[in-house]
Formats: sequence, C-alpha cells, structure tokens
Amino acid sequence: MKTYIQTIIALILPFMSFAQEKGLDEKIDEAFQPVADAFFDAIFFPIYKGDTITIPFVLVLLVGSALFFTIYFGFPNIRFFGKAINVVRGKYDHVDHGVAEAMYGDSTPGGDAIETIKDESADGEVSHFQALATAVSGTVGNGNIAGVALAIALGGPGATFWMIVCGLLGMSTKFVECTLGVQFRDVGKDGTVYGGPMYYISKGLKSRGFAKIGKVTAAIFAVFCIGGSFGGGNAAQSNQATIVIKELFNWDSTAAGAIVGVVLAALVGVIIIGGIKRIAQVTEKVVPFMAVMYVVACLYIILSNFTLVDDAISLIVREAFNPTAFGVGSVIGVVIVGFQRAAFSNEAGAGSASIAHSAVKTKYSASEGLVALLEPFIDTVVICTMTALVIVIFNFGGFFEYGGDGSGVVFIEGVAYEGAGITSKAFAQYIPYSNIFLTIAVVLFAVSTMISWSYYGLQSWKFLFGRGKVADLVYKLLFLLFVVIGAAASMGSIWKFSDAMIFAMIFPNMVGLFFLYPVVKRELTKYLKAIKK
Repeated sequence: MKTYIQTIIALILPFMSFAQEKGLDEKIDEAFQPVADAFFDAIFFPIYKGDTITIPFVLVLLVGSALFFTIYFGFPNIRFFGKAINVVRGKYDHVDHGVAEAMYGDSTPGGDAIETIKDESADGEVSHFQALATAVSGTVGNGNIAGVALAIALGGPGATFWMIVCGLLGMSTKFVECTLGVQFRDVGKDGTVYGGPMYYISKGLKSRGFAKIGKVTAAIFAVFCIGGSFGGGNAAQSNQATIVIKELFNWDSTAAGAIVGVVLAALVGVIIIGGIKRIAQVTEKVVPFMAVMYVVACLYIILSNFTLVDDAISLIVREAFNPTAFGVGSVIGVVIVGFQRAAFSNEAGAGSASIAHSAVKTKYSASEGLVALLEPFIDTVVICTMTALVIVIFNFGGFFEYGGDGSGVVFIEGVAYEGAGITSKAFAQYIPYSNIFLTIAVVLFAVSTMISWSYYGLQSWKFLFGRGKVADLVYKLLFLLFVVIGAAASMGSIWKFSDAMIFAMIFPNMVGLFFLYPVVKRELTKYLKAIKK
C-alpha cells in the first residue's frame, strides 16, 4: 500500500509543480483535443450526412438492436417489469438459490481468479440487490445531471422524449447482455466469480464453433472497455465535477482544473488501491444516499411548480416531433441528440454493467437479466426525466436559447454555462444554497462512477494482461492520469472522447449478443417455468 501511494504521488507531483503555470489547462486541452477528435470521427462514422443532419452507424446499430430484442422477447421491458422487482426483493429466492456451477468455469487469464464485487471470502457471490446497486453506481452519475443538460442545451426539450424512448428500449438490451454475463461467467477454483462481455463473447462464440472470432472480438471489447473506463467512466466525470467546483468557488485560474484534477485523483487513488471490497463499501453507501437526495430535490422543485408540469411535458412532446432548437435541423437531429445522451447515461448495449451483474448469487442466469432491465428505467426514465423537467421549468423564464451556438454552452444573464453548470443554475433558482448541495452531489456521483468504472476497466485489463501486480499498478496509474486530464481539458473534447469510447464498446458487444440471443430465450423460458412451479 505504501509503495502504491508513493507511486501515485510521483505521478501527480509534476502537475502540482506546474499548477501555477499560466495556461496549463489550455495546454492539456490542446494536446488532448486531436486525440478526442480522431477517436470520435472513427467511431461515429456516418451512414448519412446532410447539410444539417449526420446519422452515425453506431446509433442505428444501438437503437435497431434494442428494438429487435424488445420485439423478439415480447417486450420484456413491460411484461417482466413486475417480476424484476419481485426478484430484487427476494420473492423467488427459494427457487433462485445460489450456486457456483463448475461447468461455467475455465482457467483464468493470468492463472488466478479475478476479484469479486462484494466479498472475496464468500465465494465471490452477491445478492440480486447488491449486484443491481453496484451496477447502478456505475451508471447513475453525471450523465444524469450534466448529460441531460447537454442534451437540452443542444437539442432542446424534445431531446428528453427521445432519451426516455431510448431508455425504455435499452431495458431489453440490458436484459440480454446481463443474462449472458451470468450464463458464461467463470468460477475460479476458490469459488470466486467473474465475467462480462469478454467472457460471453469468447466462450459463447466458441460454443457456437467460432472460437477465433470470439477470441479476437473479446480482446477488442476489452481494449474499448479500458478506453471507456478512461473516458466516460473517468474523464467525463472529473470534467463535470471540476466545472461545478470552479463555479462554486468562482475560480477562473487557468490552472484550477489541473489542481482540482490532482485532488480528485488522490481521492480516487486511495479508494481503488484498496481493491474491489473498498470500492463496494464506498459505492453502496454514497450512491443510494445521493441518488435519493437528488431525486427529493428534483421532486421539490417539480412539485413547487406543479402548475407548470403539464406545460413542460407538452413542450417536451411537441419539441420531440417539431424541434425549434437552433442547429438540430429536424426531428432526426433531436432524435440523435436524445439517443446519444441516453445511451451514454445508461450504457445499455455497451455491456459494461454485465461485468458487475456476473457475480450475482443465482443458478438461473435469466433471473439477473430481469434484474438488470431495471437499470435503464432507474437511470434514464426516472432520474434523467426529473432533471429535464427541472431545467425545462426553469427555462420557462427565458433564461437561455435552446440550441445556442451548437457547442452545448448557453448564456444565462451574460454568463456562460455548460453541462452540470446549467443544472446547478436551475436548482439555484428554487432552492437556497442548492449550489453547494449540487456540487457535493456531482462530485460524489463522479467519484462513485469513477471507482465503479475502474473496476470494469481493471477487469478488462486483467483479461488482456493477467493479474500481475505490475500490470494492475500500470492500469491504476493510467486511470488516475485521466482524472487529471478530464479535469483540465474542455468539456467539448472530453465528451467527444467519452462518447467515442463508450460507443466503441457497442460494436464487439453486439457481435456477442446477436450470436447468443437464442441462449437468452432458452434461459428465460427455463427460469419462468421454475418460478411458475
């Protein structure tokens, strides 16, 4: 532990030494911008490009797949919603008791078993609720606060409608990938359990006679997941935390972002060095508390302006099909903005959540798939919608123009706001000292998301490079470096890079889903028969 801390200090000390150099943030941003642009252009290649509308293939793949799974499985997002809640609350525990079946296991890369989510001394298994809470901690974050504000700033209120639609469809995709995560997980000799797309792609395709394709595709996913942990699960979170901290303390120093990033890196480093048990201990306490507090604050604002709620909903629906926000061009434009932000928020289709769900205590893989479909509902349909209503109600006062200049930055009373800053301004209109509350919420959401994603990225890193201590340390140091980069770089470049990395995971993940969805159908039928008896 002492060696780890010394190494981290050595990594971030140069940033502290040069923190007072004029233009440090700008220099970091200038170096990072070309990287972000290159990744974004590669992942979001268009299948149609007009004067005002560009349709990227990855969005068509994501939404088309979600629609296919929704229809193929008979609208599981609706039919099994009640069953999913019952599974979480333990109604079927007498049927779905824990078991670690040897048939699932094989040798672990690196010759050792991967860490579990909750307790390494308890055979690496967690309850349905614990698995859901851990996975939700990775998705309920600044995508719900900053991402929604960015969607509305770019696409207007109508983007909210399409975020909800994408969230509902994403429930079906999440059901498929998390069922597969349990079905093809590995169980080590000591009973520890681990899995995710890396394993259901490699093992699942091997079972279908495509071993080489599965091996290569799984490795590609692991690489993109590591990138996702550096981007959307890290840099984007520290970026938004830095924005609200600088706004709260009215810091305009060019080095402020780097300084905040170093402090955040030190905080996150102490947590992730302690391993997955410490990660779980932190997220289980922080995320439920802050999520409840945030929802209560949103409800207070919404109920305080109850007479405006129907107007807000009408505006959201109207703008979804007849957008007036500058720059979106047409319905397709606002659909793209809504889908992109919703996919970033709930990560349905990216496969990341199945890494957390794979360690659940169950012998029916479909049971955890049902639990997982609740994630996009909680994240996007509930929390994102509440944030959107607060911002739309706030802007009935005509504070900013939807669409702005197309950059996501809006001007309120002559001051530029972006992302979480917009949400913070809306809260401040109705709740005294809410800027302090929202700053704390954003920072804690950011930290919890970063440490959850450090687990996802580390598991992918281990899949590729084994479980050596040196390999682990290299990943953690790189992860902490991106905390600083995210805090110092501009919002535009960070969100470009983050979107690219999260959406890149969709390509290899979909290979696994489309090869293996009949397995999910079989396992669902098996589980439904079991609970019916």
